[in-house]
Amino acid sequence: MSDLAWIEGALVAARPQAVAALLRYFRELDLAEEAYQDACLRALKSWPKNGPPRDAASWLIMVGRNAAIDSVRKRSKLTELPDEAVLSDGEDAEAAEADRLDAADYRDDVLRLLFICCHPDLPATQQIALALRLVSGLSVKQIARAFLIGESAMEQRITRAKAKVSGAGVPFETPGAVERAERLAAVAAMLYFVFNEGYSAGADQNERAALCDEAIRLTRLLLRMYLAEPEIMGLLSLMLLQHSRWAARFAADGSAVLLEQQDRSLWKSSLIQEGLALIDKAMRARKSGPYQIQAAIAGLHADAATAEETDWAEIEQLYAALELHTPSPVVTLNRAVAVSKLRGPEAALTMIEPLAERLDKYFYFHGMRGAMLKELGRAKDAREAFNRAIALANTPAEAAHIRQHLDALSVQK
Repeated sequence: MSDLAWIEGALVAARPQAVAALLRYFRELDLAEEAYQDACLRALKSWPKNGPPRDAASWLIMVGRNAAIDSVRKRSKLTELPDEAVLSDGEDAEAAEADRLDAADYRDDVLRLLFICCHPDLPATQQIALALRLVSGLSVKQIARAFLIGESAMEQRITRAKAKVSGAGVPFETPGAVERAERLAAVAAMLYFVFNEGYSAGADQNERAALCDEAIRLTRLLLRMYLAEPEIMGLLSLMLLQHSRWAARFAADGSAVLLEQQDRSLWKSSLIQEGLALIDKAMRARKSGPYQIQAAIAGLHADAATAEETDWAEIEQLYAALELHTPSPVVTLNRAVAVSKLRGPEAALTMIEPLAERLDKYFYFHGMRGAMLKELGRAKDAREAFNRAIALANTPAEAAHIRQHLDALSVQK
């Protein structure tokens, strides 16, 4: 592995802890971020020559802290710190120094950073952008490309988020037990939102699709801090099971391939096995939650060797349980898919018709309604539903899939 490759890996892995600790020291988002960037630049100069430190995060915290103090002193026209070599190249000094400076728990630092990114005053779009910038270290350009908006617009979004957090006077102390419980759900929701942004990408949207991997990485980090929390296990399991199907989700021409028609040999077995083990462990705690239920549903799909072997009865029951936890027209729509497999399209159509007003602008509602109408031989009504779905498609792949249904209807004439 090249110097650049292992250094980049170490910097990415250490970023959450280092930025979080620097934020606790200086209580200023921009200064903490700049301090970490300075430390990274010094690592790129020092590590290839001197070798990796025993603890990359501790080294970066110490060097970043010194760089930030130097910057603050320069701004205040006070005495500058000693030369960089004296600060950062002492023999094995970083671990002991960081221990002295950083008595707070690593878990508390990272939680604080995640909680700040998920401040309730921020809309979800700003929470995600801020987390990807501060915790993940993605550039503004990368984030903008992933969300398909202009770089300047994303820069403004992140700047507004930082300003709102600073203006709200968010405490930088270790969050208490009650606050942790309240805000953990917000952090989990933000991570799942990031995952879904990547999962909804088209076959040719690689930068956006990479958000899936980043969401999984951050959820692994969260699970390391909450090893016994079944809902975080469920969240990670859900992401892994869904992401295991990535290679089979698109045809060679970029069009979407439905779950039932996917080549299951392309599903990534290592992710499936890890996801199934996680949900099995989570459910033994007997504290069911929405992520665990959704992961159990994904697990039943992953466990079926063929589409015909899918346990739709169990899936329908799980969706019914999910409706009790989180009542939502989208959950009911998904339950109706299972109902269509068990009791036919008429029963499913009867279930989703009352959702028409609330889901009128939802692509999948019109797509599923069209499919049910088509199966019932109601071609005219199906065509109207499919045309509405195309108008609401989020990606070219979604639109192309619906056009296939329309073409089939034309052939049936």
